[in-house]
Amino acid sequence: MTDLTGKHVLVTGGGKGIGEAVARRLAADGAKVTVLGRSLEPLLAVASSLPQGQALSCDVTDEAAVNAAIQEAVEVFGPVEILVNNAGAALSAPFLKQTGDDLRRMLEINTVSTWTCTQAVLGGMVDRGWGRVVNVASTAGLKAYPYVASYVMAKHAVVGLTRTLALELARKGVTVNAVCPGYTETDMVRGAVQTIIDKTGRSEDEARMELAKNNPQKRLVQPDEVAETVSWLCGANSDSINGQSIAIAGGEVM
Repeated sequence: MTDLTGKHVLVTGGGKGIGEAVARRLAADGAKVTVLGRSLEPLLAVASSLPQGQALSCDVTDEAAVNAAIQEAVEVFGPVEILVNNAGAALSAPFLKQTGDDLRRMLEINTVSTWTCTQAVLGGMVDRGWGRVVNVASTAGLKAYPYVASYVMAKHAVVGLTRTLALELARKGVTVNAVCPGYTETDMVRGAVQTIIDKTGRSEDEARMELAKNNPQKRLVQPDEVAETVSWLCGANSDSINGQSIAIAGGEVM
C-alpha cells in the first residue's frame, strides 16, 4: 500500500465512477479526502464511508466557487497536498451536429475545471516543496475517436497542460501527471451503451463489445484499476514520474 497518512487529498467529481474509486483508494492509503463536485448527495455518501472524508459541492468551472470550497476544505483537513482532477463529461455526435456551445461546454467541464482547481492549490504545493497533481484525462487525450470531436479536443488540452506544468515545476518538488483510461465501467460509459442500443437496436452485450473492441483485452477498464495507478503516482517512490500520460487501456495506446 502507498502510505499517504495525514495527506490531504482533493478529488473532483468524487461522487461516483473513477472519482469515487480514487477517493476510496487514497483513503485506504491513509489520506484525508475531500470529494468535490456539483451533486452533493453522492459526494456525501462517499465521504461518510471514508475514515476521514468530507464532501463539498460547487461548480468546478467557477473560480470563485472553487476557491471558496477549497478554503472550507483546508479549514478542516489542512492544505491540499494531492489534487486529482477527475471531473469531466463526454458528448457524442457527428462533428457537423455539434455546436460551438457543445464545444464550450466540453472545454469548461473537462479542461477549465482542471485549470481552475490546479491554480487554486498549486501555489501552496510549491511553497511547501511537495505536491502531486494527477489529471484524469482519457485515451481520447492521446488519440482520436469519431463522433466525440469536442471531447477529444478537451482531453488533448488536459494532456498538454499536464506536460507544460510538469516542466515548469520539475525542480519544485511537485509532479504533474495524467492517467488516460480507455472505456471504463462508469455511468458515462453505461450512457454510451444505452445510446448504442437506442440507435442501433443491438443488445447490451453487443453495445458493450462495440466500446471495448479497441482494447486488445476486449473488455472495459474497471475504476479500481485507474485508482491503483493514481495511488502509485501519489506515493513516495514516484518522484521521477513527471509529465506522463499513462494509458490504462489494455494496450490500446502504446
